[in-house]
Amino acid sequence: MILESLKQQLLLTPYLAIALTLSAFFLGNYLFQKMGRPTWCPGILLAALLVGLFLGLMQISYQEYQQGAAWLVALLGPATVALGVPLYQQMHHIRRLWRPILLTLPLAAMLAAFYSVFLAWLAGGSSVLLASLAAKSVTAPIAIGITEQLGGQIPLLMGGLLITGVMATLWVNLLCRALQITDHRVIGFALGINGHAIGTVRAFEISPTAGAFSSLGMGLTGVFTALLLPWAWNLLGLAVVA
Repeated sequence: MILESLKQQLLLTPYLAIALTLSAFFLGNYLFQKMGRPTWCPGILLAALLVGLFLGLMQISYQEYQQGAAWLVALLGPATVALGVPLYQQMHHIRRLWRPILLTLPLAAMLAAFYSVFLAWLAGGSSVLLASLAAKSVTAPIAIGITEQLGGQIPLLMGGLLITGVMATLWVNLLCRALQITDHRVIGFALGINGHAIGTVRAFEISPTAGAFSSLGMGLTGVFTALLLPWAWNLLGLAVVA
């Protein structure tokens, strides 16, 4: 009876969904600190698992939860515009390092979209699944808009974003250690391109320089992908028919 009442409140008012999301976020970060800040298990992953556990126990679908959390989703619009701030702040880096940026970022962004779509296609994934995973390396505010243009599903995209951010953070750290890469500019840029916001959080934990270059990589990857991926998708005839 109590669970049913909570479920009805979640569906009728946005306050419970917002409180659930924020509580899970703060609890996830608390557990992350208590665990010694492991690279393989960031606070955002713990928060997502807590929300998923609650929704599973309450038998609430993602669509129902999303209705209540619509106010938080609405903030993604201003967040997208705010990405222009770190890009402007790093303009001196762009001017000074435009050659390596021009050589590495377009290739990395294209590969990030290609390998996820290719692997999903090999596994027999539907066109909707392919469209949902194509932008999984782009920061959420931009990725949602791209996925809607391609005809994908936002819940699938959000799962892909979470897994991509966690795995990119883990593997960038492991590979840089194995290859003895110590330049924080390189590490940060790789985290931003491959791990979007989750990777950028990790980059700021490394150093302000790594965080700055991660913000740069994340912002430029979002802009590049938003401009070219929908065009390439339509050119290849992959658009999902409603």
